[in-house]
Amino acid sequence: MKKSCENKFLKILTVIGFIAVVAAIAYAVYRFMTPDYLEDFEDDFDDDFDDYFEDEDESSPEEAGVKAEAAADQEEKAEAEEEVKTEAAADNKADEETAEAKEE
Repeated sequence: MKKSCENKFLKILTVIGFIAVVAAIAYAVYRFMTPDYLEDFEDDFDDDFDDYFEDEDESSPEEAGVKAEAAADQEEKAEAEEEVKTEAAADNKADEETAEAKEE
């Protein structure tokens, strides 16, 4: 009786194992044969993501005008600073010439 009970248990485990192996093989074939839609989605997402940030770099005409005004203001400030430096250098040179003339 024990032998037939053990034999029956072994047969059940064998059938379950066989079913598990067949299921694993079927799943592996399914995974191998199915196209990877996620990869395509990620590529499209990356492209859209890059396009979004490239569009932000291309600002609207209003923003371009504001940026142009800011650049013009910076140029004016730089020119004014250069003019001040030039005037200061000219004043120093004039002072030196005056001092030399007094010494003679």
